[in-house]
Amino acid sequence: MQCNGTVAPGFEPVRQLYEQQMQTMAEENTQLCVYYRGERVVDLWASSKADSGFAADSLVNIFSSGKSLEAIAMAALVSKGLLSYDARITEYWPEFGANGKEGLTIADLMRHEAGLANFDTSLDMEDLLTENIKANAVGRIIERHGLSYRRGKREYHALTRGWIVNEVFRRVDPAGRTIGEFFREDISQPLGADVMIGVREQDMGRVAGVSPLGLGFEFLQSLKPKFLGRRIVHNIFQLAGRLARMIPSVLKARKSATRPPLVGFGVMDFFNEPGFARGETPSANATCSARGLAKVGAMVAAGGSWEGREYLSMQAWSALHARPVKAQMGGVITTRFTQGGVDSFIPCGPGCSRLERDFTVGREGFYGWMGLGGSIFQWHPQLEIGFAFVPTALHVLDFFNERGKLYQAEVLRCATVLAARDGEGGGRAGAGVNGATAVRQTMVESRSSQ
Repeated sequence: MQCNGTVAPGFEPVRQLYEQQMQTMAEENTQLCVYYRGERVVDLWASSKADSGFAADSLVNIFSSGKSLEAIAMAALVSKGLLSYDARITEYWPEFGANGKEGLTIADLMRHEAGLANFDTSLDMEDLLTENIKANAVGRIIERHGLSYRRGKREYHALTRGWIVNEVFRRVDPAGRTIGEFFREDISQPLGADVMIGVREQDMGRVAGVSPLGLGFEFLQSLKPKFLGRRIVHNIFQLAGRLARMIPSVLKARKSATRPPLVGFGVMDFFNEPGFARGETPSANATCSARGLAKVGAMVAAGGSWEGREYLSMQAWSALHARPVKAQMGGVITTRFTQGGVDSFIPCGPGCSRLERDFTVGREGFYGWMGLGGSIFQWHPQLEIGFAFVPTALHVLDFFNERGKLYQAEVLRCATVLAARDGEGGGRAGAGVNGATAVRQTMVESRSSQ
């Protein structure tokens, strides 16, 4: 195993941790990229299986980490004055209101409270191609659908949020674009970031497949003590405790889902199908590099502008992060989704449960989300950090992506030390701290005014 890439002075501990994790954890290919105050300070990638085709610009499905990309896309509409989170979805899409859905707002949808966590119809992979989305192949299914859950109850819209958001987006966007088209034209190309929702043919050769660890392997590994070389994060007691809490919610969700979300869906290899990568499921098939994600995260962490170009107005940026509402999702995980659809990770207080501590501690101050099996795409406005971890080996039972959280915690330690040092020394870096403080203050003022 060879670790490739560079780290900036002050972030050497991140590389040390990365090399250690690649040697000891059940990893295949991974990328880790971090921006701090506008500079790329961590840029690492490695392959434990000597995959010579895996590089810094390889593209990997990041699953639910893409939910933060669709949130950024919706915020861009807010930035142009075209969308309000408080508005009912029917203001932009009248046909959506059939069968009891007329009262749902954009914020309900973004907070996973729209009551549409499952559809009663399986979508065909062809329906998700851009041209078929624009022909309303998905929209027709959503329009006639009723509520699967009670409105206002937070249930994870694992795939459906992205499909619904995409339908709203293309109806509001003046050019009628899908989220995939918008991101390519207005975010990825001008930023120079490999972030795609719908992979074009010329980029398919860079896509690296994902592979889940077998559940049997994970359980066997969990029986090992850490000092005997356990290659996953949790031991058997931790896994058993998590599963005992989560299985009732999973069974309930499966019971509510009368059909699989997609025709042919059933095994993880489905997500490696080229046809799936070409389509647009923003909540589950954004295909990206860590470099691209971290750069997008850095732009958002900096207040929505990058190198003199405004991607989000300050008003829209504040609205994206505003009104976090604490609620249990699926009756298990305590989340604080903002009206714009990103989770807010705040310091865990004395009353925090063990699960909430495991979910939060180490990523305090970050916004964003994470993906099935390990990916993390988040940003930290106070310290101006854009963070991305992209693995190809999926640790499906690491529900809170804690192996990637180790990197977040180390980055936070390094950045905090540098911020404290540079704040005392003044100069350019000190101005960066003041800039982050100003951004944070704007967000606070926006919340209080709303």
